[in-house]
Amino acid sequence: MDLSANSYYLWTRDKNGKREARKNRLTVFITACFRESGDTYGPLRIHKELKAQLVPCSRAYATRMMRELKLRSVHKRAFRATTDSKHNLPVSPNVLDRNFCPQALNTVYASDITYIPTNEGWLYLAVVLDLCSRKVVGWSMQKHMRTELVSAALRMAIDRRKPAKGVLHHSDQGSQYASKNYQQQLYTAGMISSMSRKGNCWDNAPVESFFASLKKELIYPYKQFITRSLAEQAIFRYIEVWYNRKRRHSTLNYLSPESFEARLTEKSQSKAA
Repeated sequence: MDLSANSYYLWTRDKNGKREARKNRLTVFITACFRESGDTYGPLRIHKELKAQLVPCSRAYATRMMRELKLRSVHKRAFRATTDSKHNLPVSPNVLDRNFCPQALNTVYASDITYIPTNEGWLYLAVVLDLCSRKVVGWSMQKHMRTELVSAALRMAIDRRKPAKGVLHHSDQGSQYASKNYQQQLYTAGMISSMSRKGNCWDNAPVESFFASLKKELIYPYKQFITRSLAEQAIFRYIEVWYNRKRRHSTLNYLSPESFEARLTEKSQSKAA
């Protein structure tokens, strides 16, 4: 090839140097993505994040790099139910019937309650999800599970989204959701009440999945918060800063809820034009 030995070895060293530099850059990117996720992202989400940032890296290589860097995501744990369905209040039919993928925003909301352990006692969290984008559109935290807890979450959702009448609101058969005050709140907002079958958590799977992610990614790594106030601050950051804006959701083709909503809005505007 009319090349001297010195030229060949110089090319080889340069090639290896580029390979090493690329590996170093990916080490920084992958570690940063992993830490930003709270040590929760696996190779697939890391690959999607790198792709979104226009950083070339295959999923197989991301997997190998994470193994070399000893970056392992935390795992799910089981958690107990908080539903009190032993009451004589009227129960709504299961209108949703596990149709968890509506095609438009502000057409189906889903709500539920979970608990967070602290050294001061339980902190209860109620959320309202828009099932189209899986975005948390309303939430409330209290040291009790009375109806005021879920009412505050619904009020936030209504104030933020200002949905038209006819939204389907799905929940379990808990006494908080079946209460007269909460049902009146739904009626005033023009919402249609739907409830899961008794003892069937799969009828409200998206919200259960959100709670599982919250506990896997935030609660279990901390083990237990010292005060309710610290737990509230951490949960606020998780919902508003991480989950809604940045966390890539497998159901949304690995977009964050806000990115998915923005893309959905762009598509509807282009069709209208």
